Amino acid sequence: MGLFPRDRNLSRAPREVRLEVRASDFQLSPEEVEIRLDAFLKLRLPWRSRTSVQRLVQEGFVLVAPAGPDRAPTDEAPVVERRSARVLRNGARVVVVIPPELRLPDVLAQPGDLVILYEDGDALAVDKPAGQPVHPSGRHLSGTLIQEVHARYAQGDLLPAPVQLCHRIDRETSGVVLLAKGQRAQRRIRRQFDRRTIEKEYLAIVHGLPEREEGTIELPLGPAHKSSVRMKITVQEGGWEARTHWKLLERRGNVALLSCTPVTGRQHQIRVHLAAIGLPIVGDKLYGEDEDLFLKNARQALEPRDLETLRLPRHALHSHRLTWLSPTTGDPRTASSPLPRDLRDFLDTFDDQPQTK
Repeated sequence: MGLFPRDRNLSRAPREVRLEVRASDFQLSPEEVEIRLDAFLKLRLPWRSRTSVQRLVQEGFVLVAPAGPDRAPTDEAPVVERRSARVLRNGARVVVVIPPELRLPDVLAQPGDLVILYEDGDALAVDKPAGQPVHPSGRHLSGTLIQEVHARYAQGDLLPAPVQLCHRIDRETSGVVLLAKGQRAQRRIRRQFDRRTIEKEYLAIVHGLPEREEGTIELPLGPAHKSSVRMKITVQEGGWEARTHWKLLERRGNVALLSCTPVTGRQHQIRVHLAAIGLPIVGDKLYGEDEDLFLKNARQALEPRDLETLRLPRHALHSHRLTWLSPTTGDPRTASSPLPRDLRDFLDTFDDQPQTK
């Protein structure tokens, strides 16, 4: 069970966490549940120490509504509880107020921040810029795409219909991202992703010139256990099935622009597959010549010579087109985004005219 409601407005920083004591969480019967308040909070907020949890209680940031006589939740309003040893039973409700100094700032969307490529009653397709995370995580807790979407569509702390991501793309990847309006629409669109009926096209600028005009890469993928980067993927015998179609669009000097269609949707699939056939994506810090560039970038320690090696500050991968079926009518819907300015400008640095198929 999550700490926040699914339909919460992600553009507004949470002010409190609402918890409930449930016997099922402890694999006990309702009559058997008895747990101290500080022990319960430590279980549900594992990143906090027992001492810091007790301090929250003592300073009045924790409210409790006890369970009813039948050990079920009641409508009683929670009140401040300053006793860490307070015993909670099944059905008790606990509210933890987040101290003001620990709250994140709200996301204030400005006009023009969100580029909408397609919208109807079920779906929303937006154009994500390179460098923007799609969802809060790790070191990127604000300024994300989903927060900007919620800032535009939310009413107060909740959304009229939860606007939720249907898929994700990497932070450095630009282009089309599809969201659904409401759980029913999201469930139906996600099912299309699972069944591989969504048509996806990416544009990639790669080092090297392919000898053929098009091809299909069928190489199984799996975790790169020998890498110092936990998220890294590699070609692996006996790994997950993975298939990518590619087509040459332009040759420019010693780089090429490719159209890539992933049939399967494995993590980093296009990046790994292209690198595996000797056509690594320009600017790719993880699947280029040296993965240490990825680690240096994470530490914000890239040097001028590193940027010269990369040739672009981000990897040159762009989500160009997405086609799905409307959850309501079943008719096809398409959203597309042109090659962004930074990638087009990079191609235009080559003096020779593009050689297209």
